Amino acid sequence: MTATLESVIDRLPQIRQAVEAVRETLLANLVMIGEIPAPTFSEQARARFLSDRFAETGLQHVSTDEMDNAAGVIPGAEGGRNILVVAHTDTLFAAKDDHTISVEEDSVIGPGLGDNSLGVAVLATMPTLMEHLDVTFNSNIVLLGSSRSHGRGDLEGMRFFMDNMKMPVTAGICLEGVKLGRLSYCSIGMMRGEITVSVPEEYDWTRFRASGAIRIINDVMNHILAIPLPRQPRTTVLFGAIRGGAAFDVIATHATLQFEIRSESAEMVQQVTRRIRDITEEVSAETDAVVTLDTIAHREPGGVAFGHPIVRHARKIIKALDVEPRLGPSLSELSTFISHSVPAVTLGITTGERRHKANELLHISPMITGVTQLAALLLAMDAGLEDDEA
Repeated sequence: MTATLESVIDRLPQIRQAVEAVRETLLANLVMIGEIPAPTFSEQARARFLSDRFAETGLQHVSTDEMDNAAGVIPGAEGGRNILVVAHTDTLFAAKDDHTISVEEDSVIGPGLGDNSLGVAVLATMPTLMEHLDVTFNSNIVLLGSSRSHGRGDLEGMRFFMDNMKMPVTAGICLEGVKLGRLSYCSIGMMRGEITVSVPEEYDWTRFRASGAIRIINDVMNHILAIPLPRQPRTTVLFGAIRGGAAFDVIATHATLQFEIRSESAEMVQQVTRRIRDITEEVSAETDAVVTLDTIAHREPGGVAFGHPIVRHARKIIKALDVEPRLGPSLSELSTFISHSVPAVTLGITTGERRHKANELLHISPMITGVTQLAALLLAMDAGLEDDEA
């Protein structure tokens, strides 16, 4: 097919009609996927469901791999280029949690919907949508449900797929359930770490500052907060979670702190990491507790320029749908595209409330707009990223 960005934008009403026609299919996929538990490292059931969906809708080269990635290909007429559309299948909820999904008049409620059951449901619905649009791509459209994205997973599924994919990837789109208007085209440097404090059973509680693991982890946090951070390159340390203790009247013997270092500079991430490691060793020596730093994940900064055609096309499509683009860096699958020098963006599909809560709510109406933007951007990308439209 031959298209300009303007001709794609002119087709937005037609694309939206097609998305409206598959609305019930999208919601059915969302409910079925959302009710399959998929904590990180346990995505097998979701991968099987997604691969079955791909096979049922006639995709080619449907497969799962040893990392529990699920992939399928919408073949292109020419097939000289390969556009990869990816959504991670894992969620932050344990298998034992209640995964019941309820559908209201204009909302869907349940755990893990925005991160990232909706993204996976969109993948499962894409072949049906393309049939309604009666579209034949020139490029191969590769759909991937990637595993092991969160936490210690460290994007392992996506990394494995990109390292072993036999067809070279030309460009990519990452799907996240929320928020509509999100447009990420670069990644910042990041180190995700966990500091653990363990107090031995034979610990001498008469020592100075001997008041339990929670007090010690608090000392570590105060030391980290005292680290001087530059304004340029922008650098910050985020405290994500702290856990420890058993009861009001029991001295805590174990505590953990989960945190992230984020910076526009990979060197600054390394410098702050070294400083935090020094802090853990210093506090360990002062208290005789075992204080350790475990590196969970890392990202290198990079990405395409703001003026890159894929970013420019996405901005214009989003604005044509009366949505204001929300520009910002990403720490998800986008960084894997970046590390392989593949131009890509991350898109959000809908709006919602109570993110990462068991009763998370996603709005249905904006989903139509979110899927419309995806289909339109695919058409524009299929026309050729080398197009330098004004």
